[in-house]
Amino acid sequence: MHTPNPKTSSFLRGFSLVEMMACVSIIGIIAFMAIPSVTRMRGDSERNLAIARAESLNLAQASFIQVRGRTQAALDWASAASSDSKYTLLRPYLAFAETTLTAYLPSGYSVTFAPSITSMTKVALTSPTGTILY
Repeated sequence: MHTPNPKTSSFLRGFSLVEMMACVSIIGIIAFMAIPSVTRMRGDSERNLAIARAESLNLAQASFIQVRGRTQAALDWASAASSDSKYTLLRPYLAFAETTLTAYLPSGYSVTFAPSITSMTKVALTSPTGTILY
Protein backbone atom coordinates (compact mmCIF):
# COMPACT_ATOMS: atom_id res chain seq x y z
CA MET A 1 0.00 0.00 0.00
CA HIS A 2 1.21 3.43 -0.91
CA THR A 3 1.29 6.14 1.80
CA PRO A 4 0.82 9.73 0.60
CA ASN A 5 3.79 12.00 0.73
CA PRO A 6 2.99 15.36 2.48
CA LYS A 7 5.14 17.17 -0.08
CA THR A 8 2.97 16.13 -3.02
CA SER A 9 0.45 18.54 -4.51
CA SER A 10 -2.54 16.73 -2.97
CA PHE A 11 -1.62 18.14 0.47
CA LEU A 12 -0.68 21.64 -0.73
CA ARG A 13 -4.07 22.66 -2.12
CA GLY A 14 -6.11 25.51 -0.63
CA PHE A 15 -5.37 28.61 1.41
CA SER A 16 -4.19 28.87 4.98
CA LEU A 17 -6.32 30.48 7.66
CA VAL A 18 -4.06 33.54 7.74
CA GLU A 19 -4.41 34.04 3.98
CA MET A 20 -8.20 33.76 4.20
CA MET A 21 -8.34 36.26 7.08
CA ALA A 22 -6.19 38.70 5.12
CA CYS A 23 -8.51 38.45 2.10
CA VAL A 24 -11.63 38.97 4.19
CA SER A 25 -10.13 41.97 5.97
CA ILE A 26 -9.07 43.57 2.67
CA ILE A 27 -12.56 43.08 1.22
CA GLY A 28 -14.03 44.57 4.42
CA ILE A 29 -11.81 47.64 4.18
CA ILE A 30 -12.77 48.18 0.53
CA ALA A 31 -16.48 47.84 1.37
CA PHE A 32 -16.09 50.23 4.31
CA MET A 33 -14.59 52.82 1.98
CA ALA A 34 -17.03 52.25 -0.90
CA ILE A 35 -20.42 52.22 0.86
CA PRO A 36 -20.54 55.98 1.70
CA SER A 37 -19.63 56.82 -1.88
CA VAL A 38 -22.35 54.59 -3.26
CA THR A 39 -25.02 56.09 -1.03
CA ARG A 40 -23.87 59.63 -1.88
CA MET A 41 -23.98 58.80 -5.60
CA ARG A 42 -27.50 57.41 -5.24
CA GLY A 43 -28.70 60.56 -3.49
CA ASP A 44 -27.08 62.75 -6.13
CA SER A 45 -28.63 60.74 -8.95
CA GLU A 46 -32.11 60.99 -7.39
CA ARG A 47 -31.68 64.75 -7.01
CA ASN A 48 -30.52 65.08 -10.63
CA LEU A 49 -33.45 62.95 -11.82
CA ALA A 50 -35.89 65.14 -9.88
CA ILE A 51 -34.41 68.30 -11.42
CA ALA A 52 -34.58 66.79 -14.91
CA ARG A 53 -38.20 65.75 -14.36
CA ALA A 54 -39.08 69.27 -13.13
CA GLU A 55 -37.52 70.73 -16.27
CA SER A 56 -39.52 68.26 -18.36
CA LEU A 57 -42.68 69.52 -16.68
CA ASN A 58 -41.72 73.08 -17.60
CA LEU A 59 -41.25 72.08 -21.24
CA ALA A 60 -44.55 70.20 -21.16
CA GLN A 61 -46.27 73.38 -19.96
CA ALA A 62 -44.86 75.30 -22.93
CA SER A 63 -46.01 72.55 -25.31
CA PHE A 64 -49.44 72.49 -23.68
CA ILE A 65 -49.82 76.25 -24.30
CA GLN A 66 -48.67 75.91 -27.92
CA VAL A 67 -51.06 73.08 -28.70
CA ARG A 68 -54.13 74.31 -26.81
CA GLY A 69 -53.64 78.05 -27.34
CA ARG A 70 -53.17 80.56 -24.52
CA THR A 71 -56.84 81.11 -23.77
CA GLN A 72 -57.91 77.46 -23.75
CA ALA A 73 -54.76 76.41 -21.88
CA ALA A 74 -55.46 79.03 -19.20
CA LEU A 75 -59.07 77.80 -18.84
CA ASP A 76 -58.02 74.14 -18.64
CA TRP A 77 -55.27 74.97 -16.12
CA ALA A 78 -57.62 77.02 -13.93
CA SER A 79 -60.16 74.17 -13.86
CA ALA A 80 -57.48 71.72 -12.68
CA ALA A 81 -57.60 72.17 -8.91
CA SER A 82 -54.76 69.88 -7.73
CA SER A 83 -51.21 69.22 -8.80
CA ASP A 84 -52.24 65.72 -9.89
CA SER A 85 -54.93 67.05 -12.20
CA LYS A 86 -52.48 69.57 -13.68
CA TYR A 87 -50.03 66.70 -14.21
CA THR A 88 -52.79 64.80 -16.02
CA LEU A 89 -53.11 67.73 -18.43
CA LEU A 90 -49.35 67.68 -19.08
CA ARG A 91 -48.92 63.90 -19.37
CA PRO A 92 -49.50 63.74 -23.16
CA TYR A 93 -46.61 66.17 -23.62
CA LEU A 94 -44.12 64.17 -21.54
CA ALA A 95 -42.02 61.31 -22.87
CA PHE A 96 -42.23 58.17 -20.71
CA ALA A 97 -44.70 59.74 -18.26
CA GLU A 98 -45.90 57.73 -15.30
CA THR A 99 -49.59 57.51 -14.49
CA THR A 100 -49.37 59.77 -11.42
CA LEU A 101 -47.24 62.72 -10.38
CA THR A 102 -46.05 60.81 -7.31
CA ALA A 103 -44.78 57.97 -9.50
CA TYR A 104 -43.18 60.44 -11.94
CA LEU A 105 -40.98 62.10 -9.31
CA PRO A 106 -38.36 60.29 -7.21
CA SER A 107 -39.45 59.30 -3.73
CA GLY A 108 -39.86 62.25 -1.37
CA TYR A 109 -39.68 64.98 -4.01
CA SER A 110 -42.67 67.17 -4.87
CA VAL A 111 -43.49 69.98 -7.28
CA THR A 112 -45.72 73.01 -6.97
CA PHE A 113 -47.29 74.33 -10.16
CA ALA A 114 -47.97 78.03 -10.70
CA PRO A 115 -51.63 79.04 -10.36
CA SER A 116 -51.61 80.48 -13.89
CA ILE A 117 -49.98 78.65 -16.78
CA THR A 118 -49.77 81.73 -18.97
CA SER A 119 -47.26 83.36 -16.60
CA MET A 120 -44.78 80.66 -17.68
CA THR A 121 -43.50 80.37 -14.12
CA LYS A 122 -41.33 77.32 -13.57
CA VAL A 123 -42.48 74.59 -11.21
CA ALA A 124 -41.01 74.68 -7.71
CA LEU A 125 -39.22 71.44 -6.85
CA THR A 126 -39.03 70.55 -3.16
CA SER A 127 -36.61 67.94 -1.81
CA PRO A 128 -37.42 65.38 0.90
CA THR A 129 -35.73 67.68 3.44
CA GLY A 130 -38.05 70.55 2.50
CA THR A 131 -35.53 72.72 0.64
CA ILE A 132 -36.50 74.12 -2.73
CA LEU A 133 -34.06 72.84 -5.33
CA TYR A 134 -35.46 74.28 -8.52
